[in-house]
Amino acid sequence: MADVQTTFQDLEANGKAIKLISFAGQLDETNVDEEAKKIYQAIDEMPEPNLLLDFSELAYMNSKSIGYVTDWYSRASAKNGKIAIANARPNILDILKVVGITQIITIYKTAEEAKTAFGGASAETPVKAPKEPVAVAAATPSAAKAPAAPEIPQEPTPPTPPPAV
Repeated sequence: MADVQTTFQDLEANGKAIKLISFAGQLDETNVDEEAKKIYQAIDEMPEPNLLLDFSELAYMNSKSIGYVTDWYSRASAKNGKIAIANARPNILDILKVVGITQIITIYKTAEEAKTAFGGASAETPVKAPKEPVAVAAATPSAAKAPAAPEIPQEPTPPTPPPAV
């Protein structure tokens, strides 16, 4: 059984209530259903659920966990809320990019940048999708459905300037 610790902290940015949810350990089949219940409860309790998911200490997440993230996004959006992800480790970030989460949820390098963005002020540039997709083998979650992975657009190469005369 994998261990995961989930902590909740109330924040505010420019009058907006934000729930910082930090994950430490591994989200997998053995624990994700119980952890998901806590997040659904937070979404239900907030009139406008703005969730900041801090993945700085998250070492692993399975496909079922990714399905839950997309469902949390849908539920928060239905109540005019937002979800952002901050501090994702490279292995987690690669998975989120490949399955298309970055197409719907903004990923920030730091929690402070995400908090600033929630408050409506400009934040630093969010993390961008990779130039080349990373292969990920994941089973389809049984309890939560993850979206089909959309194609990740390639970033265009800037034109080469003409030679100086």
